[in-house]
Amino acid sequence: MKRIVSFDTAEANPENPGVLDISPEEVRGEAREVLLVDVRRNEEFVGELGHIPGARLITLDLLPDQIDELPKNVTIVFICRSGSRSGRAAGLALTKGFKHVFNMKGGMIAWNSLEFETSTEDSD
Repeated sequence: MKRIVSFDTAEANPENPGVLDISPEEVRGEAREVLLVDVRRNEEFVGELGHIPGARLITLDLLPDQIDELPKNVTIVFICRSGSRSGRAAGLALTKGFKHVFNMKGGMIAWNSLEFETSTEDSD
């Protein structure tokens, strides 16, 4: 069951005021407890870098129209290739009244460099 989680590594995102970045290591430790939202394009989600198992794909361009479908009573971690698009996604969520949103610092590039598990299966 997803819940609200706090992160020890949270630090201010340099490009998106109010957004907090968290480490891939901490995301990995809490992956089952939080909602992971990958904002890359589908071909990236199933491509070379793969995605975190259990992540939900909502591309950044569709997020404004679909953000109200996300729950506000759980922690959401936004993910992209390098952390830039997901930082913008977290900023958007904050403007829509979400309180417990984070950006995974370094994105899937950082996740892969740590050799954490990935999937290249299509999302449900």
